[in-house]
Amino acid sequence: QVQLVESGGGLVQAGGSLRLSCAASGGTFNNYAMGWFRQAPGKEREFVAACSWRGDSTYYADSVKGRFTVSRDNAKNTVYLQMNSLKPEDTAVYYCAAREWDGDPYRSGTYNSWGQGTQVTVSS
Repeated sequence: QVQLVESGGGLVQAGGSLRLSCAASGGTFNNYAMGWFRQAPGKEREFVAACSWRGDSTYYADSVKGRFTVSRDNAKNTVYLQMNSLKPEDTAVYYCAAREWDGDPYRSGTYNSWGQGTQVTVSS
């Protein structure tokens, strides 16, 4: 099973940008579709973005469409989440996830490996 480590979170003002990275190890990265989820205090974990194993298919939550971009570099075993035009409501812990088998990219239950999360805080 692949191990995932997120980085790149932090504190940013509204309207700013951050790029999250998720480095994978211990598995064949090319075999995994990847996803990003987030969880704000007192709320359930929600889908943010996902990409296929080659990165040629991408999926976004309506709340981030046009502002966030998911991409991957299979040579570096890394998936990225570029976040632009950040809003205070984007504040959450962001999790990277890997999915080895076919399944709904929007559902957290289809992912079998998770990172520890990285905090993103957007101030108004």
